[in-house]
Amino acid sequence: MSTPSLDADVLVVGAGPAGMAAALMATSLNMKVLVVEADSVGGKLQTIGALENVSGNWTTGPQLAEALAADLARLQQAGRCRMIRSRAVGVRGYFDRAELLLADDRVLTARAIVVSTGVATMAPSDTDWVRIAPSLPTPPIWRATPEQIGQRTYVLGGDRPLGTWLRAHPESSVTLHVLAPPTDDYKLVEVSGDDRVRVVPVSSVAISRPEYGDGFVVEVEGRQGEHKVYVATAVLSNLGNRPAALEGLSLDETGYCPPDMQHPRIFIAGDLRSGRYQRITTAQGSGAEAALAYYYSTAMQHV
Repeated sequence: MSTPSLDADVLVVGAGPAGMAAALMATSLNMKVLVVEADSVGGKLQTIGALENVSGNWTTGPQLAEALAADLARLQQAGRCRMIRSRAVGVRGYFDRAELLLADDRVLTARAIVVSTGVATMAPSDTDWVRIAPSLPTPPIWRATPEQIGQRTYVLGGDRPLGTWLRAHPESSVTLHVLAPPTDDYKLVEVSGDDRVRVVPVSSVAISRPEYGDGFVVEVEGRQGEHKVYVATAVLSNLGNRPAALEGLSLDETGYCPPDMQHPRIFIAGDLRSGRYQRITTAQGSGAEAALAYYYSTAMQHV
């Protein structure tokens, strides 16, 4: 059987923190690397207004994204890495290769693929506990400025961008009323000491316009079946993420892609692994580890 023609030793899908860590590690091990990215290098880092748990003296996500873009440019200029701007839609693993399917029907081939496509932001229509007309505006919390938030602002969900927003605006004295389903309780522990947060435990929420006037009507069913109605001047979205899994990956019951469930030539890195470890530093570590795992798996074949 002839050896398949390869586009790279390692294909890296996604140029966020995990993907760039994988590319840097793989090139340092003299592997031929091809990065596939549909949008911008750094991805969701552009939405992070404050960094407190990432080493390197970064204060914002865009700063780190700029540094990752410089890393990629340096690798490209040195001829150690190539990049393709395209959207990946699927992966396939075989005995002697792995294939990446692109939205334009191209198929790229490599010895291994590191998938670091991360997560996509959830909309109210993606949940089973929020009812709202699609025409009603619920901008994401990370876009809001303190000047846009009144004392009757309600936040849909208690995902981690809430804590990031609070850290990015430490001098703001706004009050955020957070409508939180039970699945968000463990996330809210991170902001439990901030007196600007008012948690409203809910099982379901319905958002509508009032019959007269501006603002929103927020109808809440509590976790014990109680019903309450609030009037809001603004409603912000903070519903969390859903895994951006490619066709061909193996998913668990949560929709995420555990690394140990995949084909031996397909490696998972970053936020796509689990909803519990969505941090920049863990994403970077998993990207580097994925490249090393493939490297040592091939090295052992020649021992």
